[in-house]
Amino acid sequence: MEINKYIDHTVLKATTTEADIIKLCEEAVKYNFFSVCVNSSYVPLAAEHTKGSEVAVCSVIGFPLGAMSTESKVFEAKNAIENGATEIDMVINVGWLQSGKSEAVYEEIKAIKEAIGSNLLKVIIETCYLSDDEKKLASELSVKANADFVKTSTGFGTGGATFEDIQIMKDAVAGKAKLKASGGVRDFETAKKYIDMGVSRLGTSNGIAIMEGKEVSGDSY
Repeated sequence: MEINKYIDHTVLKATTTEADIIKLCEEAVKYNFFSVCVNSSYVPLAAEHTKGSEVAVCSVIGFPLGAMSTESKVFEAKNAIENGATEIDMVINVGWLQSGKSEAVYEEIKAIKEAIGSNLLKVIIETCYLSDDEKKLASELSVKANADFVKTSTGFGTGGATFEDIQIMKDAVAGKAKLKASGGVRDFETAKKYIDMGVSRLGTSNGIAIMEGKEVSGDSY
């Protein structure tokens, strides 16, 4: 198993510096991770430092709360693609979902997917705030809106990925979208179990530790 090709090598903290982004890119190229995942302001820098490699650039959108206007999310997504990203990880408006505004959640995902065309869209449903029924609904809305992936977490909520949530999402998408587990993936065994469950991508800042068989504790993503 080439576990490196499942990893979106990630740094998203507010205190992230340009030096952190360059280091992230150098590590991703060295280990041949699938992508680097960064905030949209750092997409041009990430694109510059992964140029000529197989490493893709992924940008988070509406991060981490998801409560921005749809128009602002669409603009941010288009701008990230123009600056060199080929993958977008958007955060849904959790409050809309919990207010019963399913149509608005669907229309927003659809608008972002249409704005980025053939580039990949991953939809972060932020499972830690949702009931099981809401996780199912959010996953179904993502598929209906033609998203390519459903993703568990931002890593900035009250919890990250769980095996139980991945199973709920897997059942809900029924093979019509791929799965990304993110938040709290800190060691090889956990990563492998997610992959065995059918996860296609892992969002983590612990990619190197996973590759080297080490376990990381603390507040890492």
